[in-house]
Amino acid sequence: MTKCNSQITTLFIILALACAVVPAFSIEESEAKSLWDTCVVKITPKCALDIIAVVFENATISDSCCHELVQEGKVCHDTLIKYIADRPTLIAQETQYLKKRYDLWNRCVSISTTA
Repeated sequence: MTKCNSQITTLFIILALACAVVPAFSIEESEAKSLWDTCVVKITPKCALDIIAVVFENATISDSCCHELVQEGKVCHDTLIKYIADRPTLIAQETQYLKKRYDLWNRCVSISTTA
């Protein structure tokens, strides 16, 4: 039960961060909500945090999170990472983050197709 509560808490933290981040972008509110409702629910909170850590830090990702990422889909992955990378504090390194996003996607696809 404690593990479930901590995952739910983590999910709410991710969603709160998303709500803080998304308005900074020039997209319609309904489009952003639809994106989060469609994409974020496809992966566990832990994997969502791991994916962000891989792209925006120098973390590693487990094979199981790679499977979740591929199931989430490339459009969701690309769009969510792009939204985060477009933040004013991160925009200077956006090219680097987008390359890491691309590399992560390719690695996860190769893991998912060999499993």
